[in-house]
Amino acid sequence: MIDLPVYNREGQEVDRIQIDEAVLGGRVRFVLLKQALVMYHANKHQGTAVTKNRGMVAGSTRKLYRQKGTGRARMGAIRTAVRKGGGVTFAKRIRDFGKRMPKKQRCMARNSAILAKLRSNDAIVIDKLEFDQPKTKNFVAILNNLKIDRSCLVAVEDRNVNVYKSLRNIPRIDALEVDQLNAGDICSRRKLLFTRRALEIITSCDGGDPEAEGGN
Repeated sequence: MIDLPVYNREGQEVDRIQIDEAVLGGRVRFVLLKQALVMYHANKHQGTAVTKNRGMVAGSTRKLYRQKGTGRARMGAIRTAVRKGGGVTFAKRIRDFGKRMPKKQRCMARNSAILAKLRSNDAIVIDKLEFDQPKTKNFVAILNNLKIDRSCLVAVEDRNVNVYKSLRNIPRIDALEVDQLNAGDICSRRKLLFTRRALEIITSCDGGDPEAEGGN
């Protein structure tokens, strides 16, 4: 069992919550976690870079001059890759770098990432995050009270426009709904901030399907 303190917005401990490691798989599956991270970064690779090969460059296919007798080096067509303005030898093409993983593997990788954060004391639980209006200064104050001075992913139970607008201008801070958590986003931030309700959802049987394919 992992015993976690629950803080309020002022950084004061108001309660404690216990998490059964078995609910998150019982152990960190590093091989599966690595596979999920490779997929996460691969799906962010756009693959839209294109260059022209010699067949796509405008110009004649005629040999520039005869092979022998000119005193110069032999030369083929003007579109050859060795001449300025010619085609690229191994031209880039539009390609899909995307990878996929089964749903159960994505969930297990997400749970392993959360468990790793819990074990390394990089997961923090706050009782609730509510804002009457968007205010970046108020959210910065909460981060300071919780002693979060590194990159952080905020996991909330549902979409709250005021929360998103309050943190969107803070560098290295992002928020996701609990059913969108994935191993890639979790591991790319140093800290993981849960609302209490979000942590209860993720540790229940209906934790949701993480959209761990990235690049969306």
